[in-house]
Amino acid sequence: MTTLPPLRDVIARHGLQASKALGQNFLLDGQLLGRIARIPGDLEGAAVFEVGPGPGGLTRALLAAGASVTAVERDRRCIPALDELGEAYPGRLRVIEEDAMAIDAPSLFTGHPHIVANLPYNIGTALLVNWLSAPWAPWWQSLTLMFQKEVADRIVADVDSEHYGRLAVLAQWRTTARIAMPVHRSAFTPPPKVMSAVVHLTPLESPAGVPLGMLEQITAAAFGQRRKMLRQSLKSVPGAVDALEAMGIAATRRAETVSVAEFVALAKLLAAARG
Repeated sequence: MTTLPPLRDVIARHGLQASKALGQNFLLDGQLLGRIARIPGDLEGAAVFEVGPGPGGLTRALLAAGASVTAVERDRRCIPALDELGEAYPGRLRVIEEDAMAIDAPSLFTGHPHIVANLPYNIGTALLVNWLSAPWAPWWQSLTLMFQKEVADRIVADVDSEHYGRLAVLAQWRTTARIAMPVHRSAFTPPPKVMSAVVHLTPLESPAGVPLGMLEQITAAAFGQRRKMLRQSLKSVPGAVDALEAMGIAATRRAETVSVAEFVALAKLLAAARG
């Protein structure tokens, strides 16, 4: 077992106060971090991609679980602390000082890594959408991601519920998504104003004949006017209202009552009709 100094000491020694501008909230509880690292399953010898490691709390847990970690961190203040962690685990930590929104992450791996991250709140949803919107099958093996509780609820929301919307359709079309564990705001330094949750997503086989662009067009129109009936909200999508009738979906329904399977079937029908 590698012995490391307490994270609080590392943060104090390197002057790593969390940056609000970078959406940083650090997790310091080793037991909690260990639980998060176990969510993807056995990581012994596995490749892991981590975004925003900060002072390296979750990175420690992933390395202790046996993973080889590629961590992308844009805050250069954190690099010396991460370099020290790399010295404690020779050859198993690669740190890249870059913006996770700009980096070509798939090119960093020859296989399919797990993505495990306490995502910065200000880019978490955008990163998830990017990973779900890439050509399928995905370049990653699973996603274990920390979000604000409200975002986590939107990802796993059931049809005809308060949080059901475009994000739920995209996530559940391509993955099996579940909330793996809630995380109280008091676990972070500094504590955010909201509760958080870790979401675990594993990829599904993407249905053939369903262009992502078509599904996005339909859900954008439907949920953009979610309180209106489908016959009104989908008027901007050529052929959509007629397709509803052909599928036996009442045009008087609203977007939040349409299941993921129904949205996918509608996108497939419209794509086929357009050739």
